Amino acid sequence: MSVVLTEVAELRLRAFLQSSSKSDNPAQGVRISLKDGGCSGYQYALDLINNPKPEDLLVQQGRVKVYVDAESASLLDGVVVDYVEGLTQSGFKFSNPNATETCGCGQSFSAGDCSPAGIPCS
Repeated sequence: MSVVLTEVAELRLRAFLQSSSKSDNPAQGVRISLKDGGCSGYQYALDLINNPKPEDLLVQQGRVKVYVDAESASLLDGVVVDYVEGLTQSGFKFSNPNATETCGCGQSFSAGDCSPAGIPCS
């Protein structure tokens, strides 16, 4: 299982984790998963989590614990997560070698015959 965070993505995620450490229930790491949705079929989900699921796969990236949803693992294997900043859009960007098509909004993808039906971008 390979999930890679760029240096910038790791830095941004560490900042989010540090700000959560000031709360009563600080996050332990970041969870990456896929959900049905987006205009291409699958939509990426990136969440700060306190309690990973027992079946989640742990991929340590520098000082960030990345938990990968076991059901999504085969479609996330090899994904590179980056953080981009621009004049019109900033956020996490996913480069997925398993994607056969990506959406114009950049937040969803399809993977051959195993993708659910897409929902148009809003």
